[in-house]
Amino acid sequence: MFYICTVIKTNNIMKRIKVRFHLGRGENFMKWKIQYPNGDIQFLNPTEYQIHLIGCQAKNSKKTAQRIFEGYEKVVCAWILCDEVRIVSQQFYGETNGTRLTYNPRVAPNWVFNGADVDNANFGFMFSVDYRLYIK
Repeated sequence: MFYICTVIKTNNIMKRIKVRFHLGRGENFMKWKIQYPNGDIQFLNPTEYQIHLIGCQAKNSKKTAQRIFEGYEKVVCAWILCDEVRIVSQQFYGETNGTRLTYNPRVAPNWVFNGADVDNANFGFMFSVDYRLYIK
């Protein structure tokens, strides 16, 4: 399979690439936010790019998520840490290529995969389809 992509890796075990969906107001609303260990930040339109995440861990601030679940104001409390990000601009994977990973602290205060709480779980490979994440 051939596709155009940009590969960003980190070899630093202590600092990993942090990925989350940005819901803050402004020009980057509803875009993927990628934070690199050196402090650089990149925003990607989910309809133009697909992200492939390698060496991933689903992270969540339990206390904050529980407060949101109880009805308090939504704030950032979940992200994916990964060793490598591939930014793909064509020949995307489709939803049928994986199983969806979900996060909505109003519904459940944790990451959910196949009905189970997977906070802090490790995954070898995930990919985005628009604003959703899938495990392959």
